[in-house]
Amino acid sequence: MTGDQRVRTHHAPHADAAEHSAKSGLKRIVAASMIGTVVEWYEFFLYATAASLVFGAVFFPNAATPLDGIIAAFVTYAVGFIARPIGGIVFGQIGDRFGRKHTLQVTIILIGVATFLIGCLPGFGTIGYWAPALLVGLRFIQGFAIGGEWGGAVLLVAEQSPNRSRAFWSSWPQAAVPVGNLLATLVLLAMSWLLPADQFLAWGWRVAFWLSALIVAVGYYIRKHVTEAPIFLETRAKVEAEKAVSYGVFEVVRRYPKGVLKAMGLRFAENILYYIIVSFSIVYLVTVHQYDTSQLLLALLIAHAAHFVVIPPVGRLCDRIGRKPVYFAGAVLGATWAFFAFPMFDTLNPVLIVLAVTIGLCFHALMYAGQPAIMAELFPTRMRYSGVSLGYQVTSIVAGSLAPIIAAALLQRYDSWLPVALYVAGACAVTLVAVITLRETKGASLRAVDEADAVRFALPTPAAGVRS
Repeated sequence: MTGDQRVRTHHAPHADAAEHSAKSGLKRIVAASMIGTVVEWYEFFLYATAASLVFGAVFFPNAATPLDGIIAAFVTYAVGFIARPIGGIVFGQIGDRFGRKHTLQVTIILIGVATFLIGCLPGFGTIGYWAPALLVGLRFIQGFAIGGEWGGAVLLVAEQSPNRSRAFWSSWPQAAVPVGNLLATLVLLAMSWLLPADQFLAWGWRVAFWLSALIVAVGYYIRKHVTEAPIFLETRAKVEAEKAVSYGVFEVVRRYPKGVLKAMGLRFAENILYYIIVSFSIVYLVTVHQYDTSQLLLALLIAHAAHFVVIPPVGRLCDRIGRKPVYFAGAVLGATWAFFAFPMFDTLNPVLIVLAVTIGLCFHALMYAGQPAIMAELFPTRMRYSGVSLGYQVTSIVAGSLAPIIAAALLQRYDSWLPVALYVAGACAVTLVAVITLRETKGASLRAVDEADAVRFALPTPAAGVRS
């Protein structure tokens, strides 16, 4: 045996152990990110489902028609989306300066308190217009917290993932979103099954909101023990050492406006498609066909489970064949969804309804799974939190927040699902343009992105090796 062979034989087990340790550490970070995200999106989507089923009657009982009441409830729902970019700006600035971990601890407490208090709100019949006013205020706090949540959760994983598998690992926090939605649907489904309709409307829906107090404590504890990515610690040390180096929202808008616009374009159709599927489909089936609430919640439960299962494999596909072709396929298929889904809804066949919603969420996953990797690769570390939060959250104002309102208004005016289908197809066309302008970043190094940023703007190179 040669000396080189002896050296390789001696060191191979240590290399394997180091690789195993690194992978185990990454799995712990993924788990921490996912669990906190499940908690926060459970609460956020709980509001969406309750707005479709309950809030119109409880907080807007004087509406001329049930659909008018639902539209009013969706307006309060939209307030959360308006608050999200504000939260993204504030927490993006904090996260780029002090770290992703600190923002994630604050956001989970904020949204937990707001959600619990929504469950305690008296209805319009008890305190009049104070009821919807307080609902709007608490909804704003929810949205503000969510605005800072997404960027921190996905970057905590993306910045510590290997270049060759970043899309796969960072897709797991995305997969936590349907889990949170699934849990919210499951709790409401249980309440609707166990209680008569009048009791569910009176107090049963509140239980799901109160449960947030228990799961927030778990999520906060787990997030308290995560660690920051080495690349972030190195960049922070550089920024602190070189005060001329800027970071945050204003810097990313000034230096990377095209990156922000591309992120917004990618988000546009994905966000609209999702809320048409999970929110407006409820409205359509309940108001047009008086479809049974419990059966509808069960359909969503199955679809959310399928969504969770599909997202990580799609993330792996993005690592294998590239981000652009997968996202392009999602936008094209998403444009077709409403044209066959609504006729399937009109059959009132439970199997076809489940299938329509599930197919829609699978199309959505083709865009959603790769988003964290794509957006992380658009911006350097010193402003990455601000960049991804701005592109992701600002778009939600004109996309997801308005999608159920626009769709409900189109349905009310034209008494047909066709305008809604055309609306979704138009949104997908916008996203297709954004995908075409993207540069393929499969396997890209985030350190290379930072080095290119330093060269482009004549910045000092990162203080490599800094770990604290």
